[in-house]
Amino acid sequence: MSLSPIDMLKGFLVANITDEDKKALANNMWRTRTNALLELGKEEDSDAVKAWLRSQYAKSIRERKKGATPGDFDRLGTQFHRWVRENDKEIGLKKSDNFFNYIEKDFQFYTQQYLRLRRAAQDLVLGLEEVFYNAKLEFTLQYPLLLAPLSPDDKEEALATKLHVVATYIDIMLARRLWNFHSIAYSNMQYAMFLVMKEIRRKPVSELVAILSKKLADETESFADNPRLRLHQQNNYAVHWLLARLTDSVEVSSGLPSHFKEYMAEGKERYEIEHIWANHPEWHADEFGHAADFAEYRNRIGGLLLLPKQFNASYGDLPYKEKLPHYLKGNILTQSLHKDAYERNPEFLRFRDRENVPFEPYEDFKKAEIDKRQILYIKLAEILWNPNRLTVLE
Repeated sequence: MSLSPIDMLKGFLVANITDEDKKALANNMWRTRTNALLELGKEEDSDAVKAWLRSQYAKSIRERKKGATPGDFDRLGTQFHRWVRENDKEIGLKKSDNFFNYIEKDFQFYTQQYLRLRRAAQDLVLGLEEVFYNAKLEFTLQYPLLLAPLSPDDKEEALATKLHVVATYIDIMLARRLWNFHSIAYSNMQYAMFLVMKEIRRKPVSELVAILSKKLADETESFADNPRLRLHQQNNYAVHWLLARLTDSVEVSSGLPSHFKEYMAEGKERYEIEHIWANHPEWHADEFGHAADFAEYRNRIGGLLLLPKQFNASYGDLPYKEKLPHYLKGNILTQSLHKDAYERNPEFLRFRDRENVPFEPYEDFKKAEIDKRQILYIKLAEILWNPNRLTVLE
């Protein structure tokens, strides 16, 4: 059987430990940690090592031009065992004790933090909720980015804060990109994320917050820059995620528990995007001369909700006034269309007034109402993904 890159890396590191007791101990530490990683899934041990080595050592990346040679970042994704052999002296691997300490301290520390992050990606963890949100977008670049500012000498409080700060930065950055119709695919993002990773490497909390806050401030696009965000054939999942985050944020801000996991779950009980307007352009002929214009407005995020699949099947094709009473059975963002949602709901009303959010009920729902809901959703996005969240975490 041919050895995998992680087996070859382990062989290289352990072979250079001359003390037999330490060699056995290093072997045991490696096996224990990789077994724990593999319980999460196939290749998780290799992915952990890639994320660790990229986060701490990658100084170059393939230039974005034809014929460019692979940089550290690229090679550490495919040939990390060779890269470590070739750069052993540069990363401090000179004597037997260096190799043992590298496994005992660095390998143990960074793979443990990776394990922590991957668990947070699979279920909501207090303080690391954004890791779960980002994982739902399959943004795997978050792992080397999250590990980059960490140091084995960090105390737990500093570690937790650094992870929260970076995860929050990623959350805000991704939401802005999705809102403005930009791709978050790996190939489109890896160069920019590599640059961020290098800049935040082993930085203390105060510097980390300053760097990432500036990056968000330097970004030119905001939620208000795309007042016509709409659903189209390529962004269904992105809009579903945005609606799930916005809906969940309103509920949590109104004193209710989080339901984000339910909104993003698969299966029979899944939630779907509900169009407030049924797909009947003839019902809106007084405002739209062409079906295409009606469809564009119908798909705007202000005209969308997130509701259980069975609701869509039962009521989706009804006129607004007939659906409106049924909306009271939904989440608060859905209920807010009905006047009764503003009665005996003090936490929701406090949130509305505290943040000056333009919630209002609608007896009818026409073009002007979609415009108003579009403004409402932009305001909710600005509250949820406010860059000031980073400074609060300092």
